[in-house]
Amino acid sequence: MANRTYRIALIAGDGVGQEVVPAAQQVLAALPLTWEFVPLEAGWAVFERTGTALPQRTAAAVRGCAGAIFGATQSPSQTVEGYASPILTLRRQLDLYANLRPVVSMPVPGSRPEIDLLIVRENTECLYVRQERLEDNGNTAVAQRVITRAASERIARKAFELAQARGQTRSGRPTPRVTVVHKANVLGVTDGLFRAACLAVAQQFPGVVVEEQIVDSMIYRLIREPERYDVVVAPNLYGDILSDAAAALVGGLGLAPSANAGDNFTLVEPVHGSAPDIAGKGVANPCAAVLAAAQLLERLGENQQAQRVRRAVVQTLADGCWSADLGGNATTAEMTQAIVSRLA
Repeated sequence: MANRTYRIALIAGDGVGQEVVPAAQQVLAALPLTWEFVPLEAGWAVFERTGTALPQRTAAAVRGCAGAIFGATQSPSQTVEGYASPILTLRRQLDLYANLRPVVSMPVPGSRPEIDLLIVRENTECLYVRQERLEDNGNTAVAQRVITRAASERIARKAFELAQARGQTRSGRPTPRVTVVHKANVLGVTDGLFRAACLAVAQQFPGVVVEEQIVDSMIYRLIREPERYDVVVAPNLYGDILSDAAAALVGGLGLAPSANAGDNFTLVEPVHGSAPDIAGKGVANPCAAVLAAAQLLERLGENQQAQRVRRAVVQTLADGCWSADLGGNATTAEMTQAIVSRLA
């Protein structure tokens, strides 16, 4: 494995993506592994220049890589003719059906203790199919929500497999638990199908405890007692909202990584957006992108190196090297160098 060269696509995108993706690259390059990094273009600035947010060269080149690190994109808040989100397009083209968002306590102000949960978000359907239309002479807007049994079973199986694996590796070997989040009491057809599919898959994992939670109640309980949760599985929109809310419990979006995973490819990204208000100032927090790179290492089978990166991030934060979003004054470059210097 040590002699293998990993070819990794780097898609910085817009705003602070241009700063945090190079930071993640710098950390990876400091490991005793061999890399070939492939810089590629995507995003709003590319769309304004070329008329497409995801050039064909980028989409084709990604397929020839072992994985990808994506930064952020500045998306318009209203419909723009010809524009399509590059990250949503890549998720669909590469069948990256599982969005994995770990939420772990960090040694920073505002982080709650003893949180170690994983939100497993279905990544291909729900309202994100983006099938919207206007009716009644433009006075009624209708969005189609798509939930399929196949996608629901697939994401449920991923959640139970991950819960099982977490139970085998964590200290104390706690009983693994999966919480199925839905709103089947109101959306009996769509969420009802998601719930039924998840509970059917649960029967194949007798060693994993399964529980259900209505999504609005889940938000409340997540805020009140986040430490009780292990793996949470949810449809696309609920998972998106839950994971952003959960990030606030452990220090904010600057510490929140995510992985878009399929059976044969993984694209990782920080959860935060392009942050145009601080873009180019050199003050963006690189930790989310670096922690996302650790997720990529895991997906590549480099678990030991992934743990090295996570320990370095935690030690950097514990030593008080904080960016502005955490209440400090360290620059992106300073935090990145601090993480590299603590790799052990």
